[in-house]
Amino acid sequence: QVQLVESGGGLVQPGGSLRLSCATSGSIFSIYDMAWYRQAPGKQRELVAGFTRGGTTNYANSVQGRFTISRDNAKNTVYLQMNSLKPEDTAVYYCNAINVVYRTLNYWGQGTQVTVSL
Repeated sequence: QVQLVESGGGLVQPGGSLRLSCATSGSIFSIYDMAWYRQAPGKQRELVAGFTRGGTTNYANSVQGRFTISRDNAKNTVYLQMNSLKPEDTAVYYCNAINVVYRTLNYWGQGTQVTVSL
């Protein structure tokens, strides 16, 4: 069982920055792909940024150049640095871990709210 705990959400003005953290329950990065998703009210959950065990990253077009996903192997933590935030970035952000072989082993955190508003 993999546990994921997000933190770092909050209220920020447009143009501001936030850093989200996702603490995992162990050293899982070698066997789990990690990613951040978000879900805005009335919309489907969407991929924001992803990390594969090979170290490659991918981003949604809407956040490319503004968001950066990173990880600290020693702390078993994945981060999402969000800069130049826009009101349309408002959503609940979720951390996700999916096993690289057994894709049914798919875990989610509880989510953290990010609100971008004046």
